[in-house]
Parts: sequence; C-alpha cells; structure tokens
Amino acid sequence: MIKYLDLKAVTNLHEEEILHAVDDVVRSGWYLRSEANERFERDYANYIGTRHCISCGNGLDSLTLILRAYKEMGVMSDGDEVIVPANTYIATILAITDNGLRPVLVEPRLDTLQIDDSLIEQAITPRTRAVMIVHLYGRCAYTERIGELCHSYGLRLIEDNAQAHGCTYHGKRTGALGDAAGHSFYPGKNLGALGDAGGVTTDDDELADTIRALANYGSSHRYVFDMVGRNSRMDEIQAAVLDVKLKYLDEENQRRRDNAHYYIQHISNPAVSVPSEDYWQNSVFHIFPLLSPRRDELKQYLLDNGVQTDIHYPIPPHKQQAYKEWNERSLPITERIHREELSLPISQVLTDEERERIVELINNFT
Repeated sequence: MIKYLDLKAVTNLHEEEILHAVDDVVRSGWYLRSEANERFERDYANYIGTRHCISCGNGLDSLTLILRAYKEMGVMSDGDEVIVPANTYIATILAITDNGLRPVLVEPRLDTLQIDDSLIEQAITPRTRAVMIVHLYGRCAYTERIGELCHSYGLRLIEDNAQAHGCTYHGKRTGALGDAAGHSFYPGKNLGALGDAGGVTTDDDELADTIRALANYGSSHRYVFDMVGRNSRMDEIQAAVLDVKLKYLDEENQRRRDNAHYYIQHISNPAVSVPSEDYWQNSVFHIFPLLSPRRDELKQYLLDNGVQTDIHYPIPPHKQQAYKEWNERSLPITERIHREELSLPISQVLTDEERERIVELINNFT
C-alpha cells in the first residue's frame, strides 16, 4: 500500500536528532516556556523574515489570537467583517466567528484554487477590517492587487500560513507578506510537530506583545491579568522537535516540488486536471490537488490498486451544519472544487517508484 502520508517515515528521516532534542528537554526539567521555545521562536522568525514569532497551542489558536489581539488594540470590534476565501478549511472561519466577527466569503479562482483578487473589492463594506488570505494546499495566495487593496482601504492583511511553510513570493516568505500570519505545526504539515502546535509571525511590536499576553491567560506579568486571555502554549518537546526539522524544511519542500513536477509532466488523462506549471512555480505542495468530475470513482480505483488518497475538503464551509445559516448560498466554484478535488501522495518520503506507479494507474483509469 502506498500511504497518503507516512508520518513514521517522515519522522525517521531525522530520528536521531529528534530523540536527542527530546532527551535534552526531558533532562532539563523545564517543559513549558523555556529554552526550546525561545530558540524555536527566534529561529522561525529569522526563517520567515519577521521580527517576532509567538508560539501557541495550535494553528486555530494562532488565527484566533491575532483577531482577539486586534480587538484588544481597538482595531476591530464585534460585528466587523473579515474577507476570506470561501473554499478554506473551516478553522479559518472558526477563528473569525469565535471573535464575534463576520466572515465574508469570496470565491476562489479555479486555476489557482486561491481567493480571486478580482472579487475582493466588491466585497468591501464600511465594516470590513481585514482580508485573511489562506495559502491553501501550499500555494501562495498573495497578489500585488490584494496588497494594494488593503493599503487603499486601510485593511489589515492576515495570512493563514498553516499549509505553506517555506513558500515564497518574489523572494519573501509567506508568513511575512502581511501584517500578521498564523501557522499550524500539526504533524502532517510540511513543518510538523509530534503533537499539536502553532505560532504567529509579525513585525508589529504591539500586536506581538498583546498576543503573547493573551496566550498566557491575558497576563504580561506574573499574576497580573490586564486582559481576558486563554491558555495556549507550545510545549518544550514540540518546540525542540520543530527546531530540528526546520533545518531541513527547504530541502524537503524541494522534494515535494519534484514529486509534483513529475505528476504535472506525466499525468495524461482527460478525466483529470492537474495544476499548471505556473501553479507549480508558486507552491510548496503541502497538498497535490487534482480535479476530476469522477473524483469518487478515481479515489476508489486507486485504493483498490494500493494507493491511498485524501480529499481537501469534501464539504465546503457554507454547506456545513455549523454554519447552517449559509446553507442556501450558491458558490459554484467553491462547490465544484469540493466536489472534484482529490489529493495525491506528495510527501518528501514518496519514492520515485511509488510516484511512477501512481501516474501509471491514473493514466490507465477509464
């Protein structure tokens, strides 16, 4: 069986270093908010290219904390609007509604699967306070037009960088393109921990200080609570593991990109559409998405022939019961993506023989 993602094999790439790093934490006697976190925050901020990295419990918390901090700073208030891609993972939207803010769903482009920048301006109202772009599947969602719109209308530009660690735009990394960015280090991400973890990157000193306090129960000094905060912390073991894996991120992303390029060059079947060369240039391929009107048949065919795949995602946010007030909305491009998307194995441990077998099977699918 060719696994969709073999996390054991991914961990084994750096097993010795990881075990050594974990052992150092265990022996240190400090398991929260100590040297491993400080080191990772410094190294990740340097890698992304921002002044600050604030670690937290998970990717959802990273986005929630950014928005909560903006409310504390008086930038946003209840009922304000945040523009988001309609085809995002639901965590992006949960962070918005959890803060008493209103998500404004904008359709993506079918060729990039990212928010359509030509539709953003018409979605802006007097209550709009931010655009939250999501670098879905590992492809950069930022465009010059988005940056110009945010500047013209005085909007915050927030990045959901959960799926695009290491991606770049004109030499600058995602996570440093806007005012703030949320990052997930869930185990399956390109930079993944051995549990859950997240972080925020920003150049905004006030925002960084506010987020750090909010993530520590609302406290910037011990037992002094200036805000109603929450407990959201990355433990020392996760920080130590991530710091080991960070050194290899660019190399492993390149292997993902090599796998993706092989798929793009060699998959030839009218029943499926693969990303373009332009898409390939701007992605680190957390996910390799192909589209097929016969998605479910193709998925079962591959499984019957020993290949695991996944779907990102089967139900769009506006059709979920969690947001049943949106269920009658029609967002045809989003709905098509969720109906047709199939994710192929793409990780850095996928072998040449495995990707050749996957291509052979897809090309023989009738």
